[in-house]
Amino acid sequence: MAARIAGILLAGLMTGCAGVPSTPPDSPVRETAAPAPHVPPTSAPGESEPKAPPPAKAPAASKAPAAPAPVPREPAVAARKSGAAPPVAAKPEAPPPLDLKSLEQRLKETNAIGVLTKLSLKNQVDDLLEQFRDYYQGRLKTTLAELRQPYELLLMKALSLLQDGDPALAKAIYASREAIWAVLSDREKFSKLP
Repeated sequence: MAARIAGILLAGLMTGCAGVPSTPPDSPVRETAAPAPHVPPTSAPGESEPKAPPPAKAPAASKAPAAPAPVPREPAVAARKSGAAPPVAAKPEAPPPLDLKSLEQRLKETNAIGVLTKLSLKNQVDDLLEQFRDYYQGRLKTTLAELRQPYELLLMKALSLLQDGDPALAKAIYASREAIWAVLSDREKFSKLP
């Protein structure tokens, strides 16, 4: 069986090489010349040169979708992932609360409201302070909770007048609201007012 397979292989090799002429071992090896390159014919003067065919377009490569850009993490999330404490943003310090005297002075100096409006505000402040005096001296039958309402209304009026023209003063008044009320609602502190 093995001899038969070897014979088939040998016969196949012989038939495959049958078309190749063998050179005798003593004959010199002939070199075959390479075929001459093709030169296109030149056109005669006056004839238009044939146009070269347009270059073949390369097939467009299918673009794979680009990977999305990494989203920057918020400092708190990044710190949580890394185990470090998140950075604490420094809060701007609130201005110190205004007392009644400095509030009166700043209201006089602001250009956000006119002279007549300033006079009207001063009269309303004086009326409110008079109500507190009467309350502490027993001449006004009311409560501190009832006096809080005209106080809040007066502050809201001042804030609405100042918010566009002098936002810094409006913010200072708003931040001082409770500090001023603490003075007005305490008999001892109120008695020390000029």
